[in-house]
Amino acid sequence: MGSSSSGMKDVPDAQELVQETGFSAAHLLRLHERFEFLDRDGTGELRPEDFDAIRELAMNPIGDRIIRAFFSAGKETLDFPSFVRILAHFRPADKNRDRAQQEPANSRTRKLRFAFQLYDQDGDGKISRAELLQVLRLMLEMQVTEEQLQCIAERAIQEADLDQDDAISFDEFKKSLEKVDIDHKMSIRFLK
Repeated sequence: MGSSSSGMKDVPDAQELVQETGFSAAHLLRLHERFEFLDRDGTGELRPEDFDAIRELAMNPIGDRIIRAFFSAGKETLDFPSFVRILAHFRPADKNRDRAQQEPANSRTRKLRFAFQLYDQDGDGKISRAELLQVLRLMLEMQVTEEQLQCIAERAIQEADLDQDDAISFDEFKKSLEKVDIDHKMSIRFLK
C-alpha cells in the first residue's frame, strides 16, 4: 500500500481521476506506466503514432479508427488525464454507482457512443451505408466478396434503420445492440 500511495504522487490529477473514472489507484498506476511506455519521447503527451507500440491495435483491422477516437477533432496530442478518461470507457460498468452522479464513461450508453463513433467517421450522427461498408471491408478484408459485403451492409441497414432514412442513428444503433454484452466486448485485458 505504501508503494501505491508514493507512486500516486507521480500521476497527474490522480485523486480526481480515481473519483471521475472509477479506476482504482493500482489501475491508475498501471495506466500511468503504460502511458509512459508509449510516450517514447518523454513529452508527457502521446501522438497517434505512439499507439503503434500496442500490438493488439496494430493487428486490429480498425486499429487506426480506435486510435483516432482517442484524439478530439483538431488535436494531435493526448495528455495522461485524457488518456485515462478515454480508457474508462473500457472498464466494466459499475452496478452500485450513485445514479445522481454524471453518467460515467463506462456506462452502457457511453460505451455504445464510443463504438458508434468508430463507424460514424464524418460525425453527422448517422452511420451511412458507405461508412458501414468501410468498416466491414476493414474487418472482413479478403474473407468475403464485395457482393457479400454489400449484402451484409444492406441487411444491417434494413434491420437497424427503424425510421427508413437509409442510415443508422445512434438510437437505432443502441437498440440493435440491446442484447449484446457490451461490457464483455469492450474491455481491457491488461487491467485484469
